[in-house]
Amino acid sequence: MAANGASCEQPQKRAGPRDKQNGTSPDLSSRERRQRDKEERLSLVLWRRPVVTLHYFLLETLVKLKELTFELWHRRGTVFILLLLCFLFSITYSTDGSHQTYVQYLEKKFLWCAYWVGLGILSSVGLGTGLHTFLLYLGPHIASVTLAAYECGSTDFPEPPYPDQIICPQDGGVEASISIFSIMSKVRLEACMWGAGTAIGELPPYFMARAARQSGTDPDDEDYEEFEEMLEQAEGAQDFVTRAKLGVQHMVQKVGFFGILACASIPNPLFDLAGITCGHFLVPFWTFFGATLIGKAIIKMHIQKLFVIITFSKHIVEQMVSLMGSVPKIGPSLQKPFSQYLEAQKNKLHHAGESGPADENWLSWVFEKVVLAMVCYFVISIINSMAQSYAKRRQQLRHSEEKSK
Repeated sequence: MAANGASCEQPQKRAGPRDKQNGTSPDLSSRERRQRDKEERLSLVLWRRPVVTLHYFLLETLVKLKELTFELWHRRGTVFILLLLCFLFSITYSTDGSHQTYVQYLEKKFLWCAYWVGLGILSSVGLGTGLHTFLLYLGPHIASVTLAAYECGSTDFPEPPYPDQIICPQDGGVEASISIFSIMSKVRLEACMWGAGTAIGELPPYFMARAARQSGTDPDDEDYEEFEEMLEQAEGAQDFVTRAKLGVQHMVQKVGFFGILACASIPNPLFDLAGITCGHFLVPFWTFFGATLIGKAIIKMHIQKLFVIITFSKHIVEQMVSLMGSVPKIGPSLQKPFSQYLEAQKNKLHHAGESGPADENWLSWVFEKVVLAMVCYFVISIINSMAQSYAKRRQQLRHSEEKSK
């Protein structure tokens, strides 16, 4: 802790274009120029300037591919070793023998874990906006397993990855034998992998802020610029959001590992600021990532699992459907489709391959359209973000040319 506290001590702010020669007051003309450039970039979205946005998106994609190619070339030794390992694994995978049982088991587990880690990364990585994969994928998955466990009286349906639908075992147990802990154990692997993915997705803000601090250059990131402005104006902060951000920053800076752990262990929309703070104050990587991984993949994930399992336990669901019927006027018409849907799902658990009535499909249809809309919004946000990133490159190039004249 002493080492962590020492590494989190507030250092001197690096000099930059914000500082005047006669003091630390920000240069008004420079601030106005940055604000003008920011407004120009934010206007670069698909629904306003589709042709230019797509053009800049493609150019930024080419720039990123070029940077990735150079990075791989600089690390060609590591790349060669990875390719060699992949080659050896492909030979092992394609050769017949008694080892195929273990190979297939490892392949199944690896793909299942990679699927949930990928969804976790998409949920938190900074690509303009996060895809809320807990609400869209993991939450419904835990809910379906919970409903199936209470209906089947057992959690002995197939190990992940599940088939297209969960089928109750022939020798089902009794409902009284189902506990919250048995359901938590059933979904622990996918939940922890999703939490680990969210922890990995928090690394870009940390590395960006750390690299900017060590190099002494202005980073190509709006969040980091906002963070530095917040530090400059900390004394005069009045609004709740700024005070909350400063509270996160002070906790991470002063408490170290346990401050990061506390921020990562609860649903916290300001956690990106914790990553930027740790990078800016040069907190060691394993202090930041270790606390983030424990907080998100273990503590927070068990809290979220417990909430979903309790919410979708049999008696709670039946009470919620019953309460729908007590709503004046629209209650019975609102209760009917949910009751039919739950009944159809119960029938599916006992009869493989049978489809329920057509009326029960509209809830699934609505959910599928919501998922599709959110995925489309996520893709559009990535296109906009990358186009704005390329616009910022052009602005920086233009300003550097103006200074050299």
